Amino acid sequence: MSHAPMHIPFEADAGVAARAAIGLVVLSSDQTVEHEFRQITGSLDGVGIFETRVETDNIVTPESLAAMETRIPDAVDLILPGMDLDVVAYGCTSASMVIGEQGVFNAIHKARPGVQCTTPITAGFAAFRALDMKRLAVLTPYSDAVNARVREYIEQTGGFQVNAFGSFNEHDDRVAARISEKSIRDAAIELGSRPDVDGVFISCTSLRVAKVAGDVESTIGKPVTGSNHAMAWHALRLGGINEKLPEFGQLFTLQA
Repeated sequence: MSHAPMHIPFEADAGVAARAAIGLVVLSSDQTVEHEFRQITGSLDGVGIFETRVETDNIVTPESLAAMETRIPDAVDLILPGMDLDVVAYGCTSASMVIGEQGVFNAIHKARPGVQCTTPITAGFAAFRALDMKRLAVLTPYSDAVNARVREYIEQTGGFQVNAFGSFNEHDDRVAARISEKSIRDAAIELGSRPDVDGVFISCTSLRVAKVAGDVESTIGKPVTGSNHAMAWHALRLGGINEKLPEFGQLFTLQA
């Protein structure tokens, strides 16, 4: 009697990413972005999210953010080697401003030539345009040095007006990830209620926005987005996924 296993034929389908394969570069210190991407995309069959980690410091400074630039290609190279990706999303808002969006895209393209790319601030700018947000309220967890770069980049590079700016002033990413959704909601409502702003941008992939965006919008009557929130929307739209997900706020009813 043969003890060899029975050969069983099979058929192959397009797999979990039949509609879109999205690569996500996550900071080594980040506790939030993967969780929020899965919250948002969980109902979308055929959308695969494939993560990799890039080394960074727990303490967020302009210097620690800039140091990531040379590490991005190796991190991207680890996402499904030899397989196609539709989009690569780099998950750090402040580093995307310090390095510059094009610098991030160049680093990604060293590993994945020609792939579509986004960052939280690239997605944020696309979201502001889609939502007709010209005068912004911005909420961050950053230190003053990083906040200054954020304001400068949004105003000078993006061409948007920052009329309200609030910060939790927490420089440790491990702590920023534990800022409660209630604290984020309350701060967003406070800033967004000002009459001289069109909407709210909550900057930082560590902050949890997906579950509170709609609630804040219904309270202030203005659109709300954030780093993971905007980047998930933009990555989906770049990947050709156009379903409306109104439970996550106004942005997810719009095209890019």
